[in-house]
Amino acid sequence: MELNIALLPGDGIGPEVVGQAVKVVDAVAEKFGHRVNWTFGLTGAAAIDAVGDPYPESTHEICLAADAVLFGAIGHPRYDNDPKAPVRPEQGLLKMRKQLGLFANVRPTFTFPSLIDNSPLKRERIEGTDLIILRELTGGIYFGERGRKDNGETAFDTCTYTRDEVKRLAKLGFEMAMNRRKKLCCVDKANVLESSRLWRETVQDMEKDFPEVEVSYEFVDAVAMRLVQWPSSYDVLITENLFGDILTDEASVISGSMGLMPSASIGVHTSLFEPIHGSYPQAAGKDIANPLATVLSAAMLFEDAFGLKEEAELIRAVVNKSLAEGIVTEDLAANNKAYKTSEVGDWLAAQVKLPEGITATPAQ
Repeated sequence: MELNIALLPGDGIGPEVVGQAVKVVDAVAEKFGHRVNWTFGLTGAAAIDAVGDPYPESTHEICLAADAVLFGAIGHPRYDNDPKAPVRPEQGLLKMRKQLGLFANVRPTFTFPSLIDNSPLKRERIEGTDLIILRELTGGIYFGERGRKDNGETAFDTCTYTRDEVKRLAKLGFEMAMNRRKKLCCVDKANVLESSRLWRETVQDMEKDFPEVEVSYEFVDAVAMRLVQWPSSYDVLITENLFGDILTDEASVISGSMGLMPSASIGVHTSLFEPIHGSYPQAAGKDIANPLATVLSAAMLFEDAFGLKEEAELIRAVVNKSLAEGIVTEDLAANNKAYKTSEVGDWLAAQVKLPEGITATPAQ
């Protein structure tokens, strides 16, 4: 199969971790007889520096022409520390989501057997956790009307949703639940917010179309509590943009490291796959960043964008092997040897290329 993939490394550690995922994808493609066509595009601070736009039209055209997008991270300290900057890297991310129609962020949360005691939460609370949070990406407060009044002394941000936006995301949630444990939780704040009441009534109207799915409705503050008390009780959760942004970051601590969790953004024109962590500029250029979340995002790319489940499972297997054998970067090494970002990528790619049943000697 020919795989046309847009490559957007972005800022900070983005180029380093994406580089390791490319090694693994190329190794998988070689093993299974696929051909990968990579097309590079600028985003974020790197794009602002080059052309003054965090998501230039040339990058948009590259994404539209691709079957899928592999993305790194966006963000740079010089913009974080300047609230009056006229153009910001994060504007590129929002623009990309809007123009590509990336309406659904798929964030799985699961535990790794060899790392379960790395989590700040007790083993008995998180064992067996396997959930997906589906976050709406193109509506809500991030895209609503905003501004200042009263000579700048009052600020406002507006959360707006249409029924069609809610229905589109909820349909995807119901379909995911049907292929999993058939449980769906709609997360909202319907006791206070009118937009949440629209979410709740829309999902209630859709229940009849998916009679096998057990649907629950929970307030976002209750879910925030239960995610750290009893995460294994959840299967698929759907929610709006801001709530999803917060809850997915909270859920990431369950696995023990943000450097381990992949994600996908499902779109109208294409789909994008990225690690959940940010650009981590303090580690940029030091070859110490954990590439496993990006590599696992590449596994999601194979399965979700191309339907290549065997290839995806091979990637997940070698990642689990790297964790079990301690071929990890410094964030996971504890008192053991820490490997460089590039060394982990090389080891994973070498594992992919091995015949089945042969174990490689870890990098030294």
